[in-house]
Amino acid sequence: MASFNKVILVGNVTRDPEVRFTPGGTAVTDVGLAVNRFWMDKGTNERKEETTFIDVTLWGRTAEVAGEYLAKGRPCLIEGRLQLDQWDDKETGQKRSKLKVIGETLQLLGSRDGGGNAPAAGGAGYSAPPQQQRSTAPPRQPQSSTSPDEAFYDDAPSAPMDDDVPF
Repeated sequence: MASFNKVILVGNVTRDPEVRFTPGGTAVTDVGLAVNRFWMDKGTNERKEETTFIDVTLWGRTAEVAGEYLAKGRPCLIEGRLQLDQWDDKETGQKRSKLKVIGETLQLLGSRDGGGNAPAAGGAGYSAPPQQQRSTAPPRQPQSSTSPDEAFYDDAPSAPMDDDVPF
């Protein structure tokens, strides 16, 4: 039987990563990631949000990059695999387990000055305001005077406006 173990996460870092080194000199760091999920509650017609906190372990050069560039609040994308850690609790003697992610790749998201709402590296909580981006797409043409039903459908696709682009 075939098996497949792949995880792709996009979220915000929950704490500043601290890089440690194994006796053999390999870098390792643990990163907390907060991943949000949004949905509409059909019963109350309200928008709901659920946050899941995930522990991620990074190794080698990826761990070094995380220690250098990631900070609390910074958005990132991590690809990796699930791993189950099991141990005996020293106090109660019960078996314990925890599912975590072993990160294999890391992609930094947001701007270089600290991303979304994260403070700039060494900026004591200050984040520069986002810069205005200029559109290279031509402006949308005004629609001709047609009925509301006909105006809903475009004859030809138009270029998206700045607000329509998700990135």
